[in-house]
Order: sequence, then C-alpha cells, then structure tokens
Amino acid sequence: MSEKALRLGTRRSKLAMAQSGQVADAVSQVTGRPVELVEITTYGDTSREHLAQIGGTGVFVAALREALARGEVDFAVHSLKDLPTAQPADLVLAAIPEREDPRDVLVARDALKFADLPRGARVGTGSPRRMAQLNAYARAHGLDVETVPIRGNVDTRIGFVHSGELDAVVLAAAGLNRLGRGDEVTDFLSVDTVLPAPGQGALAIECTAADADLVAALAQLDDPYTRAAVMAERSLLAALEAGCSAPVGALADAPPTSARPERGAQTDGQIVKEMRLRGVVGTTDGSTLVQLSTTGPVPRTHHDAMALGRELATEMLARGAAGLMGERAL
Repeated sequence: MSEKALRLGTRRSKLAMAQSGQVADAVSQVTGRPVELVEITTYGDTSREHLAQIGGTGVFVAALREALARGEVDFAVHSLKDLPTAQPADLVLAAIPEREDPRDVLVARDALKFADLPRGARVGTGSPRRMAQLNAYARAHGLDVETVPIRGNVDTRIGFVHSGELDAVVLAAAGLNRLGRGDEVTDFLSVDTVLPAPGQGALAIECTAADADLVAALAQLDDPYTRAAVMAERSLLAALEAGCSAPVGALADAPPTSARPERGAQTDGQIVKEMRLRGVVGTTDGSTLVQLSTTGPVPRTHHDAMALGRELATEMLARGAAGLMGERAL
C-alpha cells in the first residue's frame, strides 16, 4: 500500500501553482511520497485594492498559515518576499531552495528597453520600491516616464501592454522564468539600477515545528547560501521596521571579485568567502534615495546573517531612511 500523499498548501494563481508544482516534484523525490496541491485563496488574491492600501505584509500568507495550523495541509510554499519578517513560533521555514534570478525586468511594447522608452511613456508596477528606484533613475538620466500603480496577475499586467494602456510593466524575472515566459522580457534591470525586494526570487517551504520528520525531509531542499542571503535582507527590512510593501530594496550577493557564480551554492568547487549586502529606501517620486552597502564574511549562522542586516539598517536609519518610508510597520 502506497504512503499517504503529503498535502502542499498553495495560492491559486498560475505563478503560485507553477512554483508549488516544482517544489512538489522535488519533495516527492526526497521523501518518496506523492504530493498533492491544495489550493487556498488568500485575502491578497481577492482584494482589488493596491498592496500598499491593504497593508502588504502577510496578505498572501495568513490563509496558508491558518491551514497549516488547522492541519488541513502538511506544508506550504510561499514567495519569500511576501512573508512577514516575524516568524510564528509554531511554524518553521524548513527549506529555502536555491534562489531564482532576483532581478526585476521590463516587458515593453516594441521590445523597448527602459532607457529607450519614449517621452511620456507609462510604466506599470504595483511596487512603491520599484517606483522609487525607477523614478530616481529617470531623474538622473533625463528620462520622461510616468510610473502607474497596477495590480493583477502576470497575464493581467502584461495585458496592459498588449492593449496599449501602458507602454511597459515591471515584473520579477523569477516569476516569468517559473512560468516559462522568460522570452517576453525586453530588458533586465540591473541591480545597480533597481534593487529587488528582500527575498525576491526565493521560495520558502514552511511546515509546523512539531512535525520533526517532515522538517528533516524538507531540509534536504535547503540552499545554505540562499538562506544566509535572504536572512540578511529580511533582517535589514525588520530593523527598518518596514513591511514588504514599503519602498525598500535589498540584495545580498557575492562581491564582483568573488569566485561564486551568479546562482548555485559552491558550484564546481568555487566557494565564496564574502557577501555584500546592499539596501535602498526612497520616496516613490524618486526625489530622495538612501542607498548603502556593506561587505563581510559569508554568514555562518543565522545570528551572523541577521547581524549583517541590522548593521546596514542602522547606517541607513542614521542617514534618514526612516523619514522616507511613510508609516513604518511595528
């Protein structure tokens, strides 16, 4: 008699189903058990308000965590950037797999790149973080573009371009890659221009702390380098007392001189010894940015990763970051 299937809680969007399906296959391989997807509707999926208006933090997460608490699912998959920085005591992030491409990308009409958009071009994004950095870049380079707040799934957002309502939209590279739609990207936005959201491109596999056997099984999918990087980024976000919809960008990666490739943990024997953490906070009109970085040894423990984030956050707050975020998350 075959073992009982593990129940994976997931949002119902195409992207959530795609990334959860990939995780389900990986979990089946390491556990030898079938995995079935359990679709769960979250508040963030049903509300038509912009994320900044409904609080952003946790709106895609709470229903999944409630299903875990009720025993309706065995584990859940989240986009890590959607997770609040405070972790419930009864739940554990059992695995953070290797990160996808963390960059933001442009999908524009006529295959345009951001620097080539015509005067008055309308660029859609639901992210104050993206607005702040895109507007700052446009100011610095004399570009005349208008950032327009939008909501909706990938199809809806790209549809604004196809219909002519917008000239371009900004999306996460990771999401398009997981949907098999990377060929629709017209421009990859350098992280020197637009820092991603803390945790962008990474997935979080969460289960109850009490299920020790499942925690141990899921841990086989964990990528230590990715975990250290996103913990540093999320520690910065927490120290800034900012929610996941605040205009905050952060990325922990290898410095340019490092031997570590862009993706993969210690690939082909190449081991990185340093990690660079960059952070940015800005006003959505792009008039003011606080952007700093720090470099240190690759964190060996969770405490080290969090200390790196707090260190940079302290410097950013001293430079006036608090006054740029509007209402801070307490």
